[in-house]
Amino acid sequence: MREQILQLIEKDSRISMKELAVMLGTSEEIIANEIASMENEGVICGYHTLIDWEKTNVEKVTALIEVRVTPQREQGFDRIAERIYNYPEVQSVYLISGGYDLLVILEGKTLREVSLFVSNKLSTLDNVISTATHFILRKYKDDGTIFQKPEKDERILMTP
Repeated sequence: MREQILQLIEKDSRISMKELAVMLGTSEEIIANEIASMENEGVICGYHTLIDWEKTNVEKVTALIEVRVTPQREQGFDRIAERIYNYPEVQSVYLISGGYDLLVILEGKTLREVSLFVSNKLSTLDNVISTATHFILRKYKDDGTIFQKPEKDERILMTP
């Protein structure tokens, strides 16, 4: 039942205990206890709202930064990852395979602000060998949600 609860709340974190109980054929109390248990265990880490910032008046730039680092003895990538994720601008940090070691996702108000963060803070950290910054220009789909719905073709079909 835990996996089913997780799958349902991952798609819609606003789903009510009552709806979950009905969908899973159990009581609201059991659902509430399971969710509380998973929160306490750190299985459920938080709840988020997905926003299409292009439809607001808020200026926001998102960048994906690939970071190559020299891992530290007996700590691997963990210490440098911790230093990076403690910056408030940083949204996410992932250890990845391939040509780079860490993928850092951060947000700023402008391209310049993000670029300055990378050049003044991120690239100057000990153990950082190199960085490559990629700016997100448009989101089409994020976390399973499609942002740009295809427009309906409302032309009238003409036949001879």
